Amino acid sequence: MDRVSALDESLKKTLGPATAKVMAEQLDLHTVGDLLHHYPRRYEERGQLTRLADLPLDEDVTVVAQVADSRVLKFNGGRGQRLEITLTDGSGRLQLVFFGRGIHKPHKDLLPGSRGMFAGKVSMFNRKLQLAHPTYVPLGRDSGDEAADDFAGKLIPIYPACKGLESWKITKAVDAVLPRITEAVDPLPPSLREGRGFVTLPEALLKIHRPDSKADVAEARDRLKWDEAFVLQVALARRRHADAGLPAVARRPVAGGLLDAFDAKLPFTLTDGQSKVTREIFDDLATEHPMHRLLQGEVGSGKTMVALRAMLTVVDAGGQAAMLAPTEVLAQQHHRSITEMMGELAEGGMLGGAETATKVVLLTGSMGAAARRHALLDLVTGEAGIVIGTHALIEDKVQFHDLGLVVVDEQHRFGVEQRDALRSKGKQPPHLLVMTATPIPRTVAMTVFGDLETSVLDQLPAGRSPIATHVVPAQDKPHFLARAWERVREEVGKGHQAYVVCPRIGDGEDEPKKKAAAKKAAPTAAEAEGDKRPPLAVVDIAKQLTAGPLAGLRVEVLHGRMQPDDKDDVMRRFTAGEVDVLVATTVIEVGVNVPNATAMVIMDADRFGVSQLHQLRGRVGRGSAPGLCLLVSEMPEASPARARLGAVASTLDGFELSRIDLEQRREGDVLGQAQSGVRSSLRMLTVIDDEEVIAAAREEAVAVVAEDPELVTFPELRTALDALLDTEREQYLDKG
Repeated sequence: MDRVSALDESLKKTLGPATAKVMAEQLDLHTVGDLLHHYPRRYEERGQLTRLADLPLDEDVTVVAQVADSRVLKFNGGRGQRLEITLTDGSGRLQLVFFGRGIHKPHKDLLPGSRGMFAGKVSMFNRKLQLAHPTYVPLGRDSGDEAADDFAGKLIPIYPACKGLESWKITKAVDAVLPRITEAVDPLPPSLREGRGFVTLPEALLKIHRPDSKADVAEARDRLKWDEAFVLQVALARRRHADAGLPAVARRPVAGGLLDAFDAKLPFTLTDGQSKVTREIFDDLATEHPMHRLLQGEVGSGKTMVALRAMLTVVDAGGQAAMLAPTEVLAQQHHRSITEMMGELAEGGMLGGAETATKVVLLTGSMGAAARRHALLDLVTGEAGIVIGTHALIEDKVQFHDLGLVVVDEQHRFGVEQRDALRSKGKQPPHLLVMTATPIPRTVAMTVFGDLETSVLDQLPAGRSPIATHVVPAQDKPHFLARAWERVREEVGKGHQAYVVCPRIGDGEDEPKKKAAAKKAAPTAAEAEGDKRPPLAVVDIAKQLTAGPLAGLRVEVLHGRMQPDDKDDVMRRFTAGEVDVLVATTVIEVGVNVPNATAMVIMDADRFGVSQLHQLRGRVGRGSAPGLCLLVSEMPEASPARARLGAVASTLDGFELSRIDLEQRREGDVLGQAQSGVRSSLRMLTVIDDEEVIAAAREEAVAVVAEDPELVTFPELRTALDALLDTEREQYLDKG
């Protein structure tokens, strides 16, 4: 639950403008309710020291430890001085470093044998873990700090903190608002709360922030997890209830139509998985309320083929189908591959077109005026049975004759308004098929896509080749990178092609440089090199490769800021084999299909997410020759980033990788905060681990909504729902 409406008072009023500003900008906390739902990440016990041996490199940490020794060292000919303090906990050691005038207070506070709480970013210097200029609070009777003594006496809450607002400062802020918990509106119906033996919401909030024991923490977690799961599932159950009442035109297969003609010319048979999923979709299309189906399948599992057969069925039944793609490159690619697959069946109204043919139209924002006018006319008259496009499809002037099916490719790229705008173009709500190549664990599907029926394509078509993936540690072993370019030359020598992917374009854009500058503000001597420079850029890498290791090969660039005709030209030539190496941004991430491309080198691979790397890798090995993916990184071996890359290299199982990705990114991203503009509501619930809670909450939510869809008899639940789901977010949960 995100916040409780009775606690909507601004933190400025309670904590003062300076603290409130940091909380708003750094932690996205704005109200008393927001702060009460900012839970401790973990708890330290008095007398128990954090395992220093397990500290992650390059991450902000809070530790409780004991001072082993302290010494002041001179440098720069005696003009400079630094204080080095060694912390210990029996498992490992950590060095604190203070410079210049900043050494006097810690030298006095942190005497050998004393204990304290320390916060800072872990770095490596001279092969030792260190915190440079950490903030700290001494702990213990001899510290003279009563506040520190007070919270050291019980379980010490360690809060998710940020620069300028350490955990102990958040502790004091929470103390200031804790008396307000009595105003919290309890969203759970009393019968449900008592039946499941949960504590009240005010009691749960008190126990999560100021527990006397581990049992208090467990009791509070159980209650707060349930709230999050239950309120989300009520929102989803209400969407399903509303959708079930909407009318739609049934679109049933027609014998002897486009679909039969298309199937007759297919040079292969569908996989069992494709046949099964097609039956599920056809059954949905035949009903008189809108289909809401999620089709998830591994990269290259044949989702486009399944979607095309659904679109042809709708055209046979007198309707039109629209496919919404996230980028122009992908829209053009889909248009090209669908018209090639359909052949003369895509030439409706043209000389040489088949008798049953329809028109397949492309509509993107950068088309010329004449081509655009022509496409719009084909849509409004119904000449075009299938349209493929980008967000240009959504504009007001785009009108359909009879829109029967909307296919959304890579749905996480689209905002709510975009999907809703396209669906509203039907005379009645059209059927909706959402496709994603990012495998989604069952619990996530139940939480995030709880109002969509799910179909999974987990079988790869025959003839697909395995992809070998390796990490290339460019900083530790530069000769590995040299070998990577040799491998690219070898693949090209065999008649194949390669991709090189970079995180940035580099054509004079300065925004990423600003971000990088902000990121490296006040760097320590030991900050990883990968953090110090801007991400590698397509334009720069292409020049280096052409002049260096790939000299003599046909190297081209592709990125989102090129003119559409230029992009299309490069992709056509690459597809035709006239380009050996394509240096690109992630515009090639989804849908690009060049079976002759066998190698991919991803530069600064640590700057991409796990699922994104898996998507990119899926561009190679699409033909009969095996694929090779090389993940180049300058991050140190012990860093979390390298561990992430190791995970990608170790498995081709997208579901396994999506679990890893989810565990690392946490649920906020999965719930699509970027799309909805609203923060994730999940503070306590982890959709990977809490499957039983989610399933039980779903059952209870369905029962509550069936009894009272408008929640008239559950005003507290309605209040909590309003606080969590403003209109925008509730629409987001509708998935389009």
